[in-house]
Amino acid sequence: MRGAHASLVLAVAVAACGGGRDAPAGPPGKVQAIVPPPTGDAAAWIAAQVAAAAERQVVVYVGAAWCEPCGYFHRAVEAGELDAAFPRLTLLEFDADLDQARLEAAGYTSQMIPLFMRPAADGRASGRQIQGSIKGPGAVAEITPRLRRLLTD
Repeated sequence: MRGAHASLVLAVAVAACGGGRDAPAGPPGKVQAIVPPPTGDAAAWIAAQVAAAAERQVVVYVGAAWCEPCGYFHRAVEAGELDAAFPRLTLLEFDADLDQARLEAAGYTSQMIPLFMRPAADGRASGRQIQGSIKGPGAVAEITPRLRRLLTD
């Protein structure tokens, strides 16, 4: 996710946030994607994002550049295909390979990716999560109803 994918995701995040990594939450109506700083305490950064989110729903998203369902999901977010389904969603996007140690320290672990988890107010993992998906172009359609349930639990 930190390679070519990250450049696209970062461009989306910068545009959505109006600039920096700790920019205030974006307006309703669009999925917002925020890429964290490359180092530092994940839980503290996540807690700051949750606190700044106001009326938005925050989900920690863990993917990887090699993950096929993650690629389909990224492209759908970038194309605005999920805006109508999730108009108040903010994704805090981490790379499963590069961010593994700091994610584990904050309790974000899973057997599969993509991982979508609702964070607790302190930025640590809440345990409310969905993980994994199917390969192929049906990945987004498979993830969408599960993500909707996660946001309404």
